[in-house]
Amino acid sequence: MQIDIITLFPNVFFGPFAESIIARAVNERLIRINTVNPRDFTEDKHRTVDDTPYGGGPGMLMMADPLCRAIESCRENDSLVILTSPGGEVFSQTMAKEFSLTKHLIIVCGHYEGVDERVRELLIDREVSIGDYVLTNGNIPAMVIVDCVARLLPGVLGDDSSSVEESFGNGLLEYPQYTRPLEYRGVKVPDVLLSGNHKKIRDWRREQSILKTKEYRKDLYENFLDNNK
Repeated sequence: MQIDIITLFPNVFFGPFAESIIARAVNERLIRINTVNPRDFTEDKHRTVDDTPYGGGPGMLMMADPLCRAIESCRENDSLVILTSPGGEVFSQTMAKEFSLTKHLIIVCGHYEGVDERVRELLIDREVSIGDYVLTNGNIPAMVIVDCVARLLPGVLGDDSSSVEESFGNGLLEYPQYTRPLEYRGVKVPDVLLSGNHKKIRDWRREQSILKTKEYRKDLYENFLDNNK
């Protein structure tokens, strides 16, 4: 999978993508990550990428021309172009699965007060938000999207079943898990996990997932009930 990130600050991605699972996936050529700076597509000596909005208002907007040219420099017929923005669809595991099926993902990192609307009209396929809050720019949302999508690609996690049995894989939060020691500070591992009875363990884990989801994420729990009527 090819991922191109359109950003004014490409250096911020070097650290997060140089460690752990993402770094291994890149080294094994399971995923290719490239950054593109819109400043490289400006024509003035100051490499200007922003300007004041027509009609007035606070802040600056990313200009259409350098941003569109940056996108078009890597866009292909099968590319999916998404813009990170507080006003987009809320990112979810379902959306991550959808993105993981594309061959080429282009993530445009929003900045300043936003982007010229013509960029959306001409080149953006999807607008995505990672939550109902405002960040300084779209770099962190882009990192979140890349991390979530990458781990769904075949071979990235080593054991592909890992991405199925975790939180949101089946619409529920993940069940509690334990490792050694058997008892820690007076708290013991549930007996069922030591029983060796795989059916009982599966039933217990599903029950715990449902209970945990009901307690912490009533929205997911209600969706679960609706889908299992």
